[in-house]
Parts: sequence; C-alpha cells; structure tokens
Amino acid sequence: MNNKKQLTLADPVTSLSGIGSKLRDKLERIGIVNIQDLLFHLPYRYIDRTHLTPIGALRPGYDAYIQGDIELTQIKYGKRRSLLCRISDGTGSVILRFFYFSKSQEKGLQRGLTLRCYGQVRRGPNSLEIIHPEYRRVEDNINEELDEQLTPVYPSTEGLQQTRLRKLSEQALETLRHDEHGLIELLPELILSSHNLPTLANALEYVHRPPPDADIKSLLEGQHPAQQRLSFEELLAHQLSLLELRDELRTEQSPEFAKSSKLVPAYLNNLPFKLTQAQEKAYRTIEKDLSKSIAMLRLVQGDVGSGKTVVAALASLQAIEADYQVAIMAPTELLAEQHFNTFQEWLNPLAVDVVYLTGKLKKSARTEVENRLLEKKPVVAIGTHALFQESISFSRLGLVIIDEQHRFGVHQRLALLEKGRKHHVYPHQLIMTATPIPRTLTMTAYADLDHTIIDELPPNRQETSTSIISNERRDTIIERINIVCNEGRQVYWVCTLIEESESLQCETAIDTWETLKQKLPRLNIGLIHGRMKSNEKEFVMQEFKQGRIKLLVSTTVIEVGVDVPNASLMIIENAERLGLSQLHQLRGRIGRGEIKSDCVLMYQQPLGDLSKKRLEIMRTNTNGFVIAEKDLELRGPGEVLGTRQAGIPDMRVADLMRDARLLPDIQQAAKTLIKDHPEQVKLLIRRWLGNRLDYSNV
Repeated sequence: MNNKKQLTLADPVTSLSGIGSKLRDKLERIGIVNIQDLLFHLPYRYIDRTHLTPIGALRPGYDAYIQGDIELTQIKYGKRRSLLCRISDGTGSVILRFFYFSKSQEKGLQRGLTLRCYGQVRRGPNSLEIIHPEYRRVEDNINEELDEQLTPVYPSTEGLQQTRLRKLSEQALETLRHDEHGLIELLPELILSSHNLPTLANALEYVHRPPPDADIKSLLEGQHPAQQRLSFEELLAHQLSLLELRDELRTEQSPEFAKSSKLVPAYLNNLPFKLTQAQEKAYRTIEKDLSKSIAMLRLVQGDVGSGKTVVAALASLQAIEADYQVAIMAPTELLAEQHFNTFQEWLNPLAVDVVYLTGKLKKSARTEVENRLLEKKPVVAIGTHALFQESISFSRLGLVIIDEQHRFGVHQRLALLEKGRKHHVYPHQLIMTATPIPRTLTMTAYADLDHTIIDELPPNRQETSTSIISNERRDTIIERINIVCNEGRQVYWVCTLIEESESLQCETAIDTWETLKQKLPRLNIGLIHGRMKSNEKEFVMQEFKQGRIKLLVSTTVIEVGVDVPNASLMIIENAERLGLSQLHQLRGRIGRGEIKSDCVLMYQQPLGDLSKKRLEIMRTNTNGFVIAEKDLELRGPGEVLGTRQAGIPDMRVADLMRDARLLPDIQQAAKTLIKDHPEQVKLLIRRWLGNRLDYSNV
C-alpha cells in the first residue's frame, strides 16, 4: 500500500521519505515545517533548458543554455586570479570565467571536450563571457535529449541542493493531488471571479511544474496567470498584516502632547534660517497628530537636505514640554553621533537633556545613560539599535523617531515601541527617510503608516551637476581636486567595491588614500572607513567640518547625514557598482551650501548597457523620487528598500515593480476581506508570512 496517499498537507515534512533530522533542520531554517509549507516555497526563477542558443546569438544580460567545444583553457593572473575557458560552436565563441576553481577543475576542462553550460551572459574585457556557469560534459557520439519543461529554482540555504528541493516539492504536489481539501481556498469567490483568477491548487501545480506546452516567455517574466494568482494572494497577505498592525496600535492609548508654548517658539527663534513651507506644513501635521490620544504612525519622506532633522527636533520639543522622553534611532554610529551633536547644539541652550547610546559605549557610561532613562524626567535619547536592547528601559517614553527606516526591520521598529508601552499606553512614532520611496512601495511596505513628503529644498541650495568619467582619466580628476582645494573648497572621494566585504572596502580606501597623498603632497588628506573606532571617525569628521582636512577619502559610511556645506566636489569611484538610490544619497552630501557643486561618477571600463543606462539616469536627474522609481524598475524592491538586510520580508513570488498594477485591486480586496470575511484575514497572513511577523512578541 502506498503510504504517500494517506499523507495530508498538514502532516510534518518529516513524514515524507528521505528526511532525517539534519535535513529537517535545514528545511526549518527556510520556514518549511509541514508538507503544505513546501507548496508555498515557490520557485523564484526558472532555468530554460528546453532549447540550446547558438553562441553567435548570445546577448549580454540574458540567461542562456549553450553547447560548445573547448578551444582553450588558461589561468589569468592580475588583480584577481581567474580560470578562463573559451568554448565555440561554429557560430561564435564565449569565455567561461571562474574566480573560484580547483586544480582538478582546471585539468578537467581540456581542449576538445564538449560542454553544455547554463548562465548569464555579460560583456567581458574582450568578448562575451559567463561567470561561474553551471556546466557538464557531453560524451562524444551521444545525442543528449533537451529538457521538456522549465526547471524550477527554489530559494535555498547552505547545504540544501536544488535537486533535493525539487524531489520534495514533487512529493508535496503528490500529496496535494490526494488531499485537495487540505488546501483551503482563502480568497472569496467574488474576488476570484472578478479578477479572473485560477484556483489555488491549479496555480501551485502550474508554478512548481510548468507543463511542456507552457508559455515559457510569460513564466520567465512572472506574468503567467498562475503566478499572478499567487502574487495577488501574497501581496494581499502583506497588505492585511500591515493594516492589522495599524489597527492594533490604533486601539491603544497614546499620550496627548499639547501645542508647545515655550520650547518650540524658543527653538525657532534661535534657528539661523526660516523653515520652508514644506517643513512648516509637515510639522503642523505632526503637531496635530501628537495632540491626540491615538498613536501617531507617520512616515516623513524628504529628499537629501530637505530639513527633516529640524522637523524631528520640533516634534521632540513638543514631547519634552509635555514631560515625556524621546528616543531617536539611527542606522549607523556615524549618523547617530551626528544627530547627537546637532541636537545638543540645538537643545542644550533650551536646557533640554540629550543623551547618547550605542553598542560601543563603555560600561560605566552606558550604566549612567540607563539610569538617566529610568528617571521620570524628560530627555532625548539618541542612538543606534542599542536603544532597544533588553537592558534598556524608559520610564516615560512618549515619542519614537526612527531615521532611515528602511535600514531597520518592522520587528526592530516595534521592539522600540514596546519599550515605551506602559499600562497599554504606546509612544507616538515618527519615521524619517531621505531615501525617496516610490509610491508603489509605500502602498505595500508602509501600508501601516500615514505619509508626509517634504518636497522643497531650502532656498539657498544649489543644484549639483553630475558628470560620468572613465577611470582612465583619473589624473585629470586629480588635477581638478587640486584646483578646487586651492580655491578654498573641499572634496569627497568615495571608494566602493563590488564585494560586500567591509574589510576589502577599507583596504581600497586605504590604498586610494596613500596614492592621493603621493599625487597631492600639499593637501591635508583625511581617511574614514567602517573599521575605524568611533572616536577616530568623529575626529576626522570634525577636522573635515572645520576645513582643516581638504580632501576626505571615505567608504560609503558617509552615505547619510554628514553635513559639510563647504564641500563642493565628490568623486565616486566604481559608481557603476552602486544602486541609484545610494548614489543619490552620496551625491546629497555636496551642494549643501551656496557654492555650485559637482559630482563625478567614475566608472571602470568596459561599461555594460545596464550600467550605462543607470549612470545616465543619475546624470540627467536630481529628483530623488524619479531616481527611486527608476532604481525600483532596474533593481527590484529588495535592493531599494534595503530588505536584503532588513525591512519587509522578501516576497516569495510577487514582485512589487512587475505587479504594481495589481495594488489598487489588492487594496480593495483587503477592505472587502476585513469587512466581510474577517475570519480569513489571520489565515492568509499566516499562510504567506508564517511567524516572520509575529508582532505581538517582538
């Protein structure tokens, strides 16, 4: 008797054949506990091995399945050692490049052998190439069959092979065929029919195992009705989870802060400039929010340099005057430190206490801050994520301000909220970001927040000109630095690297710093990178601010918050390797005074079509929102929002840019479900988000 037929989708995944404790642990790591979880562990792409592409027809940026004979294999030495293997099929040739390879691999790629390879084609220094392709040897005189259907590729974890995942998903589909009632259809008939959506069971079957006659093009583009059916439900689950969170917080009490009659007027009086109309409008909205007993949940977006910090200071003063504490959380020590210095300068003359808390504080200083927060006295506490560690308690936290929200996960934001929760009284929340978030993303990632945009720059701000220059013209750029510094202005030189390794970034910055010191011996050149101690970074930044350092060589640590109005030139090395929003953030460090500023995007030859397109967008646009939309189109939401590190969870099948047109329908469907089918809401959230957003227990 076949045991599989008796399995149900609710059974633990260990009921399937071939799953021991080690494999169970690996599956658990990617959220797979029962058989149904396997059905919702969806392919994020497909490999098309249904036909071979002639090498002569290859195009950069596209995946291809090719077959060819090895003409030459050699090791290339240079900055980075690599193994090159040239294969040809008579229509053309292509280079296979391996950065990580073994002696046996080198010996195995002998001239005359025939290989079948799969990978993404890109432009190399001299010809097209595929980096680290999947490949296998094709035996002579054996006519190997091509695949009949697309091969799914699943999100995985270390030690969990694709072949194993495919076998497991096959068993899960087999269980589904025998246990159709185990898969509950959570979308009401009205929503399914009005949007012409297939059933859940059919959609899952199709997406896991596209049939031989499947529309390959629409599947590869994520546009097939089966994928759209699942995208619709997944986006709906995200929307519902945020709306539910919002409703939960809305039912809680929050402290009411009366309009400030002393501190805010005194602060505005001391400011050396007038607020812009956009700042004024943003604060009036916040002031009204803070005067209510319902928690403020507001996202303030403003382009680089639009003056969000001033608005945050005004909100803080309203809370302080009402006798409450304020917590301001920044993503990096550098930015937290900068906020601390700014707030001290602004608030100390008003006799307002400002304290600083990061993970690197000495024990005695930390204990002092912890004790200060336990006192029932108003204080502004500024720090990194150290603010929501277990040992920290606030006695009267009334307002939480989070800078650069997309660097933190929803969990982290809520953990800080929980800190302030006393007897069901929640602090107000103000979220700020200088990374303009496209409307598509705010509709999904921030559905729980009200939105305010500061869309006006201070009147004296000069627009920054941007030019794109090849790395080969380095000497011309160095001459230009000399001229700018001799005119009394200052310069940033930003080093970036394709590797995520911070140590490699630091090495690059140190090498560049050494080279520039030799080429510009008369200039005082500073260096700042993530590996330096906090006090060293602070010293260098102060020296740069005071004008004693003329040229600052830096890694991307200066991306947010650093403000030196006299800096009017920025060189960003390897600019083609950064996302548009990050380039825009970096560029925002200059043009902060009344001096005309210039940004040079320096690139490494050869420049691919996509990179050209991206740098051109930077050259022709200064509006952060336009840039963010383009960035979203080119790189996807995970990169733009920083969800590679934190923020909203990665989607399993939906793509916010591709599926943006579904969002209005999804918002409507969310309202219908909450009103007419409230019992389905929690089930939908659990199905797609599992325990990843267990807000009640942050």
